[in-house]
Amino acid sequence: MRYLLMICTDESAVGSLSPEEGAAMLAEYGRFGEEMGRRGVLLGGERLHPTTDATTVQVRDGKVLTADGPFAETKEQIGGYYLAECKDLDEAIEVASKIPGARLGTIEVRPIWDM
Repeated sequence: MRYLLMICTDESAVGSLSPEEGAAMLAEYGRFGEEMGRRGVLLGGERLHPTTDATTVQVRDGKVLTADGPFAETKEQIGGYYLAECKDLDEAIEVASKIPGARLGTIEVRPIWDM
């Protein structure tokens, strides 16, 4: 089954890392990618621009409405994601627990509908 692993963190916490801490975390992400690549579970993933670059789109009464930034008022924002192929939810949780961002925020694990 495919799962979307959304990395949700407080952008200000990530931005407050020292250059050394940021470099160390980036190296951790590299090791995570290599390990999960060897296991064959990662199908893709990307880091996202901050919410200051986001645009929200809605359609109301046939009109397209746009707004800068995310729609939801939350403390954590989606900063990136991985698409993983796991045998079950237990494996998806185990993979998500190894994402370095889990220590700063939350990893939301969501099964993907096969359409």
